[in-house]
Amino acid sequence: MNPTPAFHEPDSPPSALIDTCVHCGFCLPTCPTYVLWGEEMDSPRGRIYLMKAAVEGRVEMTPSFVQHFDRCLGCVACVTACPSGVQYGPLIEKTRAQIEQRYSRSLSDRLFRSALMALVPYPQRLRIVMLPLVVLGGLVRAIGRALMAKAPLEGAPYGDGAGSGVGAGPGDVLQPQPSGEASFRSRVAAVLALSPPVSLLSMLRRIPEHTPAVGESRMKVAVLTGCVQRLSFADVNRATVNVLAAEGCSVSTPGTQGCCGALPLHAGGIEQARRLARHNIDVFEAAGVERIVVNAAGCGSAMKEYKDLLEADPEWAARAHAFSAKVRDVSELLTELGGSVAPRHPIHARVVYHDACHLAHGQGVRSQPRALLQAIPGVELVTPAESEICCGSAGIYNLVQPEPAAQLGARKARNIAALSPDMIATANPGCTLQISAAARILGYNWPVFHPIQLLDASIRGKTLRGARR
Repeated sequence: MNPTPAFHEPDSPPSALIDTCVHCGFCLPTCPTYVLWGEEMDSPRGRIYLMKAAVEGRVEMTPSFVQHFDRCLGCVACVTACPSGVQYGPLIEKTRAQIEQRYSRSLSDRLFRSALMALVPYPQRLRIVMLPLVVLGGLVRAIGRALMAKAPLEGAPYGDGAGSGVGAGPGDVLQPQPSGEASFRSRVAAVLALSPPVSLLSMLRRIPEHTPAVGESRMKVAVLTGCVQRLSFADVNRATVNVLAAEGCSVSTPGTQGCCGALPLHAGGIEQARRLARHNIDVFEAAGVERIVVNAAGCGSAMKEYKDLLEADPEWAARAHAFSAKVRDVSELLTELGGSVAPRHPIHARVVYHDACHLAHGQGVRSQPRALLQAIPGVELVTPAESEICCGSAGIYNLVQPEPAAQLGARKARNIAALSPDMIATANPGCTLQISAAARILGYNWPVFHPIQLLDASIRGKTLRGARR
């Protein structure tokens, strides 16, 4: 009797993409979970082997099968490393869509994931849930860090030494947890420790829908304001608009825009991602702009994928393709403008630049943010060891898989600490939260900024925390 195929159409991982993998192994040293555990099935080529077996009906969707994909961060560092051009991103997204449609998770796991997808992509709902953080945010994060410091990890406590959570450093090989599902306690600890910083001003203040260019307009653009970004990192959005206007852009921030869909897309909620994509296409088409500017790596990667997400929809395929062609990371857009017109004031600081995975690997944007930072007088820009290895944030990964995420966060923080930085720059809100939390647990207190905040401060002559006098 043949087993029931694990996958089914539509939205099954395409065999044509699966078959481009020649199992050469170049991806192994760049895969965070393979680096942590040394397990073949927790590597890109191992997971692709499982995908192929599922498409061919040779395996069923068992807990063991699912956990190998749950452990994947979806960081797509393997795409950068692959000499055969394997497009792992669409493969893991389609695989996770199949899992969410066909696999029966435990009740607690299902409720936890459903709550995240019902809240995080919807700013109005998220604002209500986050309001207590205005008063209690510092206490909440401290409690979360304390719980994480005491939580059992892979049979050993968080602490110093090889084989133990946060203390595990580069070179340590750790054993994966026996189950792909994290404990309720560890997930709660992660939610608390990683809760974003908010103020009443950041929660309620809105960016003007239209900001004129300073001087002659060079381009008309629209900015995605995001979900968590607009509530917790409103300063990043404000800095983005400031810099674009200073560099000659007429800037629109449509008030009716919604979540880009990155979180559900990367977590298997493909239909939810499509609904969110259709809404944003409608909104940004009406804005009538030349470019759509994004300042969050995961969001930009997802929006550039709208053309693939909606390619089978005859009503939306052409519109999605045109939309994706306009999407630029803010560093791409500033580079595309060709030469700055706004002055730069010095910022004297040793800055570690952390490559957000969905910017460096997902979008191939590496040189542009570095060039913009290096153009600021006084900035000494450095890159940490293992820059290709994910910090452990990865969308909701650090909430649903907090143990390996904490290991990777600690690994990243230790590599950063080796460079004695004054401040950190990274282009994704998840990376900001993850690195900040990992650093505090290890006793560091670096300020973490988006590169656009450094540019804004340089243009306006503003002093940033961590900068040398």
